[in-house]
Amino acid sequence: MHQSSLTLVSHHLCPFVQRVAIALLEKGVAVQRTDIDLRNRPDWFLAISPTGKVPLLKVSNDIVGESVLFESVAICEYLEDVFPEPALHPINALTRAQHRAWVEFASAALADAWGFLNASEQQVALGKSAALRGKLERFDSEMSDGPYFAGEDLSMVDIAMAPVFRYFDILEFAPSHPLFAGLNRVADWRLALASRPSVQAAVKEDYAIRFRKHLQEAGTLLAAESEAP
Repeated sequence: MHQSSLTLVSHHLCPFVQRVAIALLEKGVAVQRTDIDLRNRPDWFLAISPTGKVPLLKVSNDIVGESVLFESVAICEYLEDVFPEPALHPINALTRAQHRAWVEFASAALADAWGFLNASEQQVALGKSAALRGKLERFDSEMSDGPYFAGEDLSMVDIAMAPVFRYFDILEFAPSHPLFAGLNRVADWRLALASRPSVQAAVKEDYAIRFRKHLQEAGTLLAAESEAP
């Protein structure tokens, strides 16, 4: 196979970019990373992004030229196909399909988490936190004994959830917090992912500072609570 060069177009806070970055790191694939400002999207980016969102993966080689992939799940599936080792999906077709469904479930959990974290009204925060809690409870009842979703090997489901847990690690939500209380498997899962080198390296060193700044600038309830005396 002809060697391709890869460029990941990203934004420093995007959780979907993190998914792709983790997959690339797990597979040991070299990639050039280009960050853009989503508040001032460059014309070249809008020309190649059907959704106007990140991540994008530009795949270039001398034979087919340059192709652009969008949507994190599609990009991760491509990486799994082209770089099969180490495998991030189960070999069994039925189990693999189940994992793909759990990745979608993780995406819904991410949406709930983002809604909760960015809420500026109490009722919105309560609704989103309740929805996220429900999904975490389902994960806790369905996952293996760990340390990862399906056991000892990292999978795409883990990669899909890692950015969610990162938020709460930064904000120091303890396992006893109402969002996580009693969910022992989820607590162990969260800890295992936070310790994974690929998860740690998927964001830049100033990520936590940037994330907290985002919450402050957005006027979120969480930011207001953290600033209260």
